[in-house]
Amino acid sequence: MNAELTTHGPVTCLNVTGLGEPGGSEHLSAIGALFTVAGAMGGPGGPLEGLWWVEDERPGLEVPREQWRWHLLLPLAAAPEPGRLEQARESVRATGAAVDRVRVSVFTEGQCVEILHHGPFSEEHLSLKVMQEFMDEHALVPNGPHHEVYLTAFDDPDPRTVLRQPVRPA
Repeated sequence: MNAELTTHGPVTCLNVTGLGEPGGSEHLSAIGALFTVAGAMGGPGGPLEGLWWVEDERPGLEVPREQWRWHLLLPLAAAPEPGRLEQARESVRATGAAVDRVRVSVFTEGQCVEILHHGPFSEEHLSLKVMQEFMDEHALVPNGPHHEVYLTAFDDPDPRTVLRQPVRPA
């Protein structure tokens, strides 16, 4: 398991912002809304992603999970035509999904430290340690929220997740 430097330019995504533990009702509602709207727009252009942070002085893994903040993202293949998001929301409103929470956003992370985590989320701390050691060795510090790209379904018995941390020189 090796960390590496990567660069990530502008990405257009469907986005829902929220607060709460992974797998909790708020989180699952947001995922449902994203996939419902994405389906009405012709499907997502990439896998589900999450940007995670806490508004606390403690390290993120020491903060109760119900206090975790997040942006859930579904990358799009291209920027949607004006009005397309609103059309998609209206076409699936009857599903009961929280479609009005879905927004289009564009973000650029720039330089990042990245690693492929192979295993359960409960073991991510091991990969995060490798990432931190890489950052220390290269005199880098975080420059944005922790980013996860979910390559497999959450219930996959052999999950794989790209862990990404935007960085800048210390």
